[in-house]
Formats: sequence, structure tokens, C-alpha cells
Amino acid sequence: MNQSFKRGAEDGAIGTLLLDGIDGLELVCQKVMLAMLQQQEVTSRGRARPRLISTATRILDKEIAIGRFRRELYFRINGVCVKLPALRERKADIVPLAEYFLEKHAMEAGKRTPALNAEDKELLKAHDWPGNVRELENLARRIVALGEPQAVVGELRPPVMNRVRLGDAPRYASLKAVAREASRLAERDLILKALEKTHWNRKQAAKQLQISYKALLYKIKQMDVPGAELTNEGEVK
Repeated sequence: MNQSFKRGAEDGAIGTLLLDGIDGLELVCQKVMLAMLQQQEVTSRGRARPRLISTATRILDKEIAIGRFRRELYFRINGVCVKLPALRERKADIVPLAEYFLEKHAMEAGKRTPALNAEDKELLKAHDWPGNVRELENLARRIVALGEPQAVVGELRPPVMNRVRLGDAPRYASLKAVAREASRLAERDLILKALEKTHWNRKQAAKQLQISYKALLYKIKQMDVPGAELTNEGEVK
């Protein structure tokens, strides 16, 4: 990235450098990034410079206060700041975004765009989206791949609606089975809260839950926790 950024500045080209999730950089990497930006400002003086756009999921002012983000780097990148609320706070945007992602991935896959019915849309708006837009896009990608919108969106129903409503429980259900299901749901809820608190960084969530990273990945997959298909990109050890 350093060489391409440097080459673009030296050639006088005007481009855009996107630093996605800059708040996930460790302090050592932040120092390197700051030095690189300072060097580019000097070497490209008098010539057109690439435009710099950076994104963050955490509030950088708070990150600076607790010593997890360098103040000098913050002042270097903090020009025009646009703050977007979490997806769960923008209910009106959820369905349009879902339809956009469905059309996008259907076009890429050469498939027909799946249609969402009224119930699908209500489930999408009712979901908390701890993984924000990335979680929504992953869900749209799964819908396109499977071609079954209702089946995929139906997974967003809270487990309590599907399995543990007492009025629907069979009379022969044992106390042990009910306790086991309640324990599983409570564990799933803790995992979701930890992921949301750590901005969907699974390695940090594992530390918070005091379990190994591999154990958390296993539980995410076994418990149908949203985001099981996410890559490790951007996660900090």
C-alpha cells in the first residue's frame, strides 16, 4: 500500500486511498501509518495528492482517551467527519439496503434478483443487526446463493419464537431438555452481546468471554449466530 500510494503521488495522479477500519490498527501500526502520511505530505508538496478516506466503527475520541488510538494520527485524518448511526437505529434504511445488496449479488452471480415478501421485510426491520451493514450484506449474499429468501430471513426470528414458547412446548418435554435449551439461548445471547460490544471483532469477543478464539468460532457456527461466514479480515489479535 505504501509503494502504490507513493507512486500515485509522485506521478501526480489523483486517486482515493480507503483505510477501512483504521480503529482496528494496533498502536505500532498506527505509528507507521502516521509516518507514511507525513512523508507523503512532504514528498508530494506542490503536486496533486491522493484523497484519503478512513472508516472506523468505534468513537475515536474515546479510543484516544483510553490510549488505544494515537492523537497525532487522529488529527492527521480528521478532516470532514461523517458519523453514521448503527443499522438498528436506521430502520428505514434496512429494507432498501437489503434490496440493493440482493440486486448487486444477483447481478454478479448472473441470477435473478430474489424478492422479499412483507414478512421478510418485517423480520429484517425487527432484527438488531449486531454486525451492521456487513451482516446485512452477508445475509443478502446467502439469499442469492440459496435462492430461498424466506428460509434465510426466517433464521432471524428470535429462537424463543421458534422453540421455547411454553404454550407450544410438547407436554412430554423434560425439565432437563428445557433447561438445556434455555442455557443454549442464554449463551447465544452473551455471544451476540460480546460481538456487538467489540464491534464484531471475534478475537476481542473471545477474550471478553474468556474462551479461546477457536471455541468462539465453533459456537458461532453451531448456534447459528449471525456472521458465521465473516472472514478474519480486520480482526486484531
